[in-house]
Order: sequence, then structure tokens, then C-alpha cells
Amino acid sequence: MVEIRLYLAQRISAAIMAPLVLLHLGLMIYAIQGGLDAAEILGRTRGSLFWGSSYAVFVLAVSVHAAIGLRNIMREWLQLRGLVLSGLSWLCFAGLLGAGARAIAALVGTS
Repeated sequence: MVEIRLYLAQRISAAIMAPLVLLHLGLMIYAIQGGLDAAEILGRTRGSLFWGSSYAVFVLAVSVHAAIGLRNIMREWLQLRGLVLSGLSWLCFAGLLGAGARAIAALVGTS
């Protein structure tokens, strides 16, 4: 039952990520062609609820998707099972989520 839920969570997170990846790539192409530098981009995103929430959803979906994928790799390649596998999977999720949260804070933070 757990494996089915993880399978579904990974597929749902992929479906959420797909349009957000396209949005991100489109914005990067627009910014590069427009000649914007990092300071100009950050100036436009500071304090933005839209960009903060968009990237928060993206970071959450990536964290779920990647942690489940890494869990599968650890199970298959390293033959990990039980609490060790679960603990390392949660640690991967937390690390990715934390790194993403820091990136969002840098993107939309007001300080």
C-alpha cells in the first residue's frame, strides 16, 4: 500500500512540476533575451506573493518527486529497507525543501 501511494505521489508531483518547469524556462529565456541581470530580476520579484507561491509549489513538488526517486534508488542499489530507508528518504526531502525555501527567500525576500 505504501508503494502505491509513493508511486501516485511521484506521478502527481511530476504533473505539477511540468507546467512550472515550462514557466521557469520561459521566464529565463525572456530575461536573457531582454538583457536583464540578476539584480534586475531580483528587483522585479521582491515581495511578490505570486512568484513566491509559484516557486513554493515548484519546490514542494520537486522535493517530493526527488525524495521518492532517491528512495527507490537507495532501495534497489543499496538494498536499504525499513526505518533506515524511510529515515534517509525523509532526510532527502527535508534537505531539498530547506534548500528550496532558502532560494525562495532570496528570490522574494524584502531584505
